[in-house]
Formats: sequence, C-alpha cells, structure tokens
Amino acid sequence: MTTPSAQLAPLSGADWPWLQSAVQTACWSCQGWPAGPGEPGSVWTATPRVATRKPPPASRSIAPARLFAQRTMERWGEAARADDVAAVVSELLANAVRHGLSDARDTGATVGPWPIRLGLLHAGPYVIAAVADPSGTAPELRDPDWLAESGRGLMVVSSLSDHWGYCFAPAGLGKVVWAAFTASARR
Repeated sequence: MTTPSAQLAPLSGADWPWLQSAVQTACWSCQGWPAGPGEPGSVWTATPRVATRKPPPASRSIAPARLFAQRTMERWGEAARADDVAAVVSELLANAVRHGLSDARDTGATVGPWPIRLGLLHAGPYVIAAVADPSGTAPELRDPDWLAESGRGLMVVSSLSDHWGYCFAPAGLGKVVWAAFTASARR
C-alpha cells in the first residue's frame, strides 16, 4: 500500500514516523472518511492525542497492552469504544508476537530488543490503534476451519473496528497493522 502525501502536525520523537505512516494509510484507505490531516476540508484536529508503548516481545505483554488501551480510551473520553479498541490491540499484539517476530527471524531480519511498538492516536472523531513489528510479511485474513485453535485474530479486528489495514514501516523497518474506529468528536 502506498501512503498519501498529507502530513500530520509535526510531533517529535523517534516513535512517530511508523505511526504517522499508519495514520496516513488509514485516512487514504477508509473510503467515506473525511480528508486526512493537513488536507483541505479536514475535520481532524491539528494536534492529535498520541499514546505509544514499546511492549516486551512476549505474550506476557498482551494483558498490560490491553489495559493501556482501555485506560487511554477512557482518559480520552472514548469509553464507548474502549472495549473494542482494547480487544483489537490484544489481537494485533498477539499477531505481532506470534507471527511478526518469527517471520522476521526466519527471513534474517534484524530484531532489536524492542521490536514491537503499539500506538493509539485520537484526532477529530477517529481513533487509530496500530502495532508495528519487524516482519515485512503482509497480514492475511483467513477463514479457519471451525475446529482450528487459532487463525481468527484478524477476523476479530475486522469485526470490531470500522476499518483495518496495514502499511510498511518507513526505512524498511517491517510493517504496521492498524485499525480505525469512529469515536466522538474531540473537544
């Protein structure tokens, strides 16, 4: 997927470019959503609320990440979608730990000590949850056998979010899987 040229309000820090590419791809991909940040007619706020974490690359990081998402949504006044966002963050992080890390190692990619990133962004009437991992393998929505014990994560993401997708992280640093949620307008 390619990203549009619209730019978000500049934020500092090394964690921003991967999340920015996910947000731009979400704006571009979500047909029927208003123009993205910086574009004419945009309803996005100039300075979005952003919350990021670098969870440990292990399954034990999923429960704290879910709690982080839940509390962040509540703090932002978006309690109505907090459970959906928290469940989606759990699924995206589980996929990053289970598939993203192993795929990256299998291809010989460099996997640093903090290879996974979690970000939430609230701008205007939208919330975007994104998880980056070092794998360049695109996520695949599957239709698992009804007896299968796994393979339903992206089905959960698809059913709870308004839109979801992925993009490749800047500088060849893997991919970012994102989910977008309609929320109340930011005041």
